[in-house]
This record gives sequence, structure tokens and C-alpha cells, in this order.
Amino acid sequence: MSVIDINCDMGESFGAYRLGTDEEILKYVTSANIACGFHAGDPATMRKTVKLALEHGVGIGVHPGLPDLAGFGRRNIDISPQEAYEMVVYQIGSLWAFVQAEGGEIQHVKPHGALYNMAAVNRELSEAISEAVYKVNPELILFGLAGSELVKAGEKVGLRTASEVFADRTYQQDCTLTSRKLPNCMIENDDEAVAQVIRMVKEGKVLTQQKVDADITADTVCIHGDGAHALSFAKKIRQTLEDSGITVRKIGESI
Repeated sequence: MSVIDINCDMGESFGAYRLGTDEEILKYVTSANIACGFHAGDPATMRKTVKLALEHGVGIGVHPGLPDLAGFGRRNIDISPQEAYEMVVYQIGSLWAFVQAEGGEIQHVKPHGALYNMAAVNRELSEAISEAVYKVNPELILFGLAGSELVKAGEKVGLRTASEVFADRTYQQDCTLTSRKLPNCMIENDDEAVAQVIRMVKEGKVLTQQKVDADITADTVCIHGDGAHALSFAKKIRQTLEDSGITVRKIGESI
């Protein structure tokens, strides 16, 4: 029997700015990656999102990003492994305090945006991030792009890892995500997104932009909370997975 987690990036509003439909999406996902104030989010949003996730029984994850509020954490910044380590420890600590205050527990850590993509191919950065997670709490699950350096580094240090695939992104032949600077980087059609997810989960395959199949491991499926079609994707993907006989549950209950 296939089992999959559905995660969503959320808590990305800040100040007077509102982003995403967190309360609605939480009805359909099983894990939430909550921004910690670097790429998005603020204390009030963090607290609100933690409370909502607990109310819905959704696994809570730390979503550490680069200190780039203006660029939403999606611009590469030349940081050292030590800086990556410190940023991740800091952001885990900030969300942990809110989760502790609300009587919950943190389930996982998933780097955001450019930090995530940099770590996917940079061994030193991925090792620094993995070490940060392990030293704060070795029981946390580390999310990383399927087949990436981050997953390898997490396993090496002794963490449980979850290989992540994307519903709304296209892939290159080496299983990296198509850059957001390139055409066709995003999947905008519900049916295409669902078809890609079902195939990755059931067959372990993804059709790349080079029109060839690549092998891929899927433990958790990401839906971007800031995407224009996030809510409709979440609804349709959840329903189709369950209709296909795939069990959907939070990652902490699966690995």
C-alpha cells in the first residue's frame, strides 16, 4: 500500500501583507512548513499558523529561509556553511518557542526557496543544515529534494529524512527543479499537477522537461501556499490520491 504526506508552505504573511489561504489549505494537507521571519512571516503570523495547524492535526515543520524578505527568500545569497548552520538553528528555535507555548511538537524541518535549492546541490551547505537540525533535536525529520545532497547529508548525520516531490513544479533530467527564471517552470493546470503527483507516488517516475522519464522517490508532496492554484491543487490532489488507494497521512506517522 502506498503512503504519502502532503505538505504546504504557509505562515508567509507579515505585517499588513497577507499571502495564501492557510486556513482553507490546512483541511487538505498533512504537514505545514511555517515561515520563521527571515523570508516571510512574523511573530503574530507564526503563532496564528501554529494554532491553526494544531487545531487541524497537521504536522508542524520549521521553514527556515535566507534573510531576504524583499525577495521572498528566492534569491541566492553567498552564505558560508557556518552562516547556514546559525540561520537554521535560530529559526528552529523561534518556531519551537511558539509550538511549545501552544502545547505542540515540531515534526520536521524543510529549508525554503533558494536555501533549499542551494543545499540540494551543495554538499557543504547541506551538511551544515543537517548538523543544525540534528544538534537541536535528532528526532526531527529533514525534508529535502528527492535525490539531493540535502537528503544524503541528513541520512549521513543520522536524521530521518523525507524525499520531497513537487506538484506544481517541472523537473530537469537530473531531477532538480526547473529554475523559476525559465519558461514552463510551474504547472498551472490542476489535471497536470495531479497526474504528475500520482505517477511519482505510484510509479516512482517523473517526465522531465527533456521529455524523458527520471526515477524519483516520493515520501512527501509539496504544494506552494503562495501559488495561485494552491487551494484547488490541494483539494484535487488529496481526493485523487485517496481515490487511487494511496493513504495520505503526516510524515511523522509514516517513516
